[in-house]
This record gives sequence, structure tokens and C-alpha cells, in this order.
Amino acid sequence: MRKYHEIISRTDLFYGIAQEDIQTMLNCLKPRVCSYNRNDYIVTSGEVYESLGVVLKGEATVIKENAAGNRIVMTLLKQGDIFGEIIAFSSQLTWPATVQAQEICDVLFLPRGKIIGECNSMCPWHRTLIQNFLRIISEKALMLNKKIEYLTIKSMRGKISTYLLEQYKRTGDKNITLPLNRNELSDFLNVSRPSMSREMCKMRNEGVIDFHLTAFRILDLEALKFMSAL
Repeated sequence: MRKYHEIISRTDLFYGIAQEDIQTMLNCLKPRVCSYNRNDYIVTSGEVYESLGVVLKGEATVIKENAAGNRIVMTLLKQGDIFGEIIAFSSQLTWPATVQAQEICDVLFLPRGKIIGECNSMCPWHRTLIQNFLRIISEKALMLNKKIEYLTIKSMRGKISTYLLEQYKRTGDKNITLPLNRNELSDFLNVSRPSMSREMCKMRNEGVIDFHLTAFRILDLEALKFMSAL
């Protein structure tokens, strides 16, 4: 467990907790670390929910099945990402989705009772842990709310334009580096990647934007604003 101390201290869940307190914290939380090979199921939908997961190594995907039985990738988990936080305070006792390793993974599992319960030792880091946990849930809720907003935008061009405008408004700079890669962006906008890429190329040909990988430049701000209303 000690070999993971540096990784653990860098995760959002343990932000603000000193490295020298990590071992004391782990002794109190009593987590377990499990290793998985590529394509192994880390948890499966319907499995009894007992622990919060933190990816220490590798990548994994969160997958759900729709009513037709088709599998939909909900999100990609990378080192430091957590899963299961949405239902930690819920009365739901089973996992609502499947988590599958995309490569060799190490995952830290924290008993949910240790996260949301009282610490008998009154450890000073426990308050920080709970604050971090609530912040992560709040940010996830805001992200989900934003995704719902994008679902109300009917056109592909409208979704892309709105997203680029939001990135522009954060800095006021027409040169933008997107925080998401193409796969992640298409998932976020709830569109297919090929269709999204084609639409972006059309917008580039029309002189509205230019881009290379995740680096974008807005060439015609007024046109982008107009397209966001489509």
C-alpha cells in the first residue's frame, strides 16, 4: 500500500491531506487494493455496493446497458478518478453500472461506511476527506446538469458552437485548448465522433474555426454565436 502513497495524495479525494498523514488515514479507512487485467470487470451492474473505487493505475470505462441491451460507454476513468460516489449517500444497495478495465488496473476500494461515517479516532484529515467528497459530488452534479442542457440543443453545429463559446468565455481568449479529447467530447455532447468531426471540418472550411487536435482558434466569433442558437 505504501507504494501508492504519492498517487493517493495527488487525487482529488485526498486533496489537502499531507503525505505523512496518508498511512494513518489508510489505517483508519481500512481500504483494499485489487489488480485487474485488460477487459476484466472491476464491478458489474447489480452487484452489491459496498465500496467507493479510486483508480490508482491504468484506465477503465463505466458502461451501462439500455433497454434494448446495447452497451453505452458513460465515461472513461483515468488515474486518480473515483467511481461510485453518486450512490454513496443513497439507499441504493447495488451498482447501477459496470466498470471494466481497459488496460492493467490497480483500484483502491474504500468502504463507504468509513467515508460517510464518524471517525472514532476523530482524525483531523477526516473533515478534509468529507469536504473533498462533497465537492466532487457537487462538481459531478454540475457536469450532469450541463450535459442535460446540451441534450436540449437539437443541431450538431449548435452543440459544438455552444461548447466552444463556453470555453472562450472562461478566458476571453479565442485560442482555446479543449480539456477533452475527441472521444470524450463526443460522449459529453452525446453525438457520434465521426459526425462531430465532419461538422467541425465544415466549420473550418467556412472560416468559422480552425483546429489541430485539442487546440482550437475561433476565427469568426459572431458566426459562432449565431450557430449556437441553431
